[in-house]
Parts: sequence; C-alpha cells; structure tokens
Amino acid sequence: MKYFWIQLLLIAGSVSMALVFIRTWSQAKNRAWKRIAFSVFVIVNVYAVLRPTDVTWVARHLGVGRGTDLVLYVMVLAMGFLTLNTFLRFRSLEQKITDLARTVAITEGVRHNDVRLGTPDEASGPVGAGPSSGVDSAKA
Repeated sequence: MKYFWIQLLLIAGSVSMALVFIRTWSQAKNRAWKRIAFSVFVIVNVYAVLRPTDVTWVARHLGVGRGTDLVLYVMVLAMGFLTLNTFLRFRSLEQKITDLARTVAITEGVRHNDVRLGTPDEASGPVGAGPSSGVDSAKA
C-alpha cells in the first residue's frame, strides 16, 4: 500500500500513451515492428511498476547492480532509437519536400512558358503577331 499511488500514476501514464498510440493508429504510418515494440514496452512497463523486485532480479542476472540502473540503460537506448528514428523521418520528409518543390517549379515554368509563347490554338494568326510573339505589347 506504501507505493500504491506512484504505481497507479505510472500505470495511468503507460495506459494513456497506449491509448493515444492506438487512437492515432490509422493516422500513423508506423511499421508493424514499431507497433509491436511499443505494445511490448507498455506491457513490460506495467509489469515493472507492479513488480519492481523482478526488475532487480533481472538486472542482477544481466550483470547490472540495480533494477533502476537497468531501466536507465534501457531508456538511454530507447532515447537513442527515438532520436535516430526522428532524424531519419525528417530527412525523408525534407527529400520529399525538395522533390515536390522541384516538380511544382518545373510544372509552373512549363505552364508559364505555354502562356507566354501561346498554345497551338492561339498561334493560328501570322507568326510574330499577337500575344504569341513573345514581345511585350507595351514595348512595341
């Protein structure tokens, strides 16, 4: 009963993260292994909160002195993964934005040249006359 409130708070936090993740499940373009890893993380987190002595037992068998140290090491690895994943996602998005900007620039350039030079329908008049001449009417 001594640790009841902190356990309740930590479990509520884990369940809240799981609900937010599940609620945005269709929106997130996560791969299946990320979803599985997150689900395992939530389950292990709830278990570790309910049975902290088991975490200490696992830590001792892995050569780490205390359970809190093991949790810290795992969190450092998870943070490194999260940072790398975010970096790669941003780099991918930047590449997509660059490709999109180039495509829009080329499309707008072609459209602008078509209007300036005239389309085949507008070019039915004599060559060098009218809006398809490429000469500004204000200068002529």
